[in-house]
Amino acid sequence: MIIAGDIGGTKTVLALYELESGKVKLFKQAVFPSKGHNSLEEILEKFLSNEKNIQIETGCFGVAGAVLAGKCKTTNLPWELDEQKLADFLKAKKVKLLNDLEAAAYGMLFLNPGEKIQLNPDCKNGVPGNIAVIAAGTGLGEAMLFWDGKQYHPSASEGGHCDFAPTTNLEIDLFQWLKQHYPDHVSYERILSGPGLFNIFRFLTETGVEKPTEALTLRLKTEPDPSAVVSQMALANTDPAAVATLNLFVSIYGKESSNLSLKCLGTGGLFIGGGIAPKILPFMKNGKFLEGFFSKGRFLGLMQSIPVQIALNPEAPLIGASNYAARLTSN
Repeated sequence: MIIAGDIGGTKTVLALYELESGKVKLFKQAVFPSKGHNSLEEILEKFLSNEKNIQIETGCFGVAGAVLAGKCKTTNLPWELDEQKLADFLKAKKVKLLNDLEAAAYGMLFLNPGEKIQLNPDCKNGVPGNIAVIAAGTGLGEAMLFWDGKQYHPSASEGGHCDFAPTTNLEIDLFQWLKQHYPDHVSYERILSGPGLFNIFRFLTETGVEKPTEALTLRLKTEPDPSAVVSQMALANTDPAAVATLNLFVSIYGKESSNLSLKCLGTGGLFIGGGIAPKILPFMKNGKFLEGFFSKGRFLGLMQSIPVQIALNPEAPLIGASNYAARLTSN
């Protein structure tokens, strides 16, 4: 028996699996609110309260935070996680902590074909090699899957906080606008995230590049999630400022995705995770993302050879954690 989890600031998803011929088979799964609990161990105790007779061999947890030397102080919770302490608590041989995007990246290797959408249809199979993983959601996550010739190893990064590098006059103006609001540092996350999407809208409308309709302006005054409002009206094609916002968003998303692919020489492909891409699929597929992804001059040929896929399954972090735990068992 193995245990896996996806530990976030809002909710904690835990699952028990049986191993059959090296593959994981779900035995039990439950969701708990993260806040209101003092520790992950407290939630684990509740989850396992009726499973007194099972023996957990290994475990793996995807955690929203940086994992350093087997320990993690969670970003949005007052928890401190420790691999050895969790292993002792579970009486398991080994427990591994992965950054949540590391877990999601590994999980994408196990998604069914129907849980992925190809964005680069002319290139379905890349050269065996590293894979880049990018995920815009509440923030911008970036990770890599390194290929050792036999298997993939997930590796975390904080690449979403790297400096935004504008490449057009409009992007230079966007950078200057962002610099006024974030004078210490303008990162890609200030653009490629839920709040970042609304930053783009504000830039376009406050500088007079675009003018929103009265309907959009009214909704922004009365609805709690401005980025969702802008996205909805762009998808409905009822507001030109909203359409321009998403077009600029996906273009920059493509450019940063190609930056990541170049840095890890991601010939094995690019996976796009996170909550935003599946919600704005028509814009991800309208060509502007790929145009941004391909815009690497002399490296155009390389970028065109890289498969690009959007992951649709929100449980990718749990899938990754469970399969990584299975790998620990076999090693």
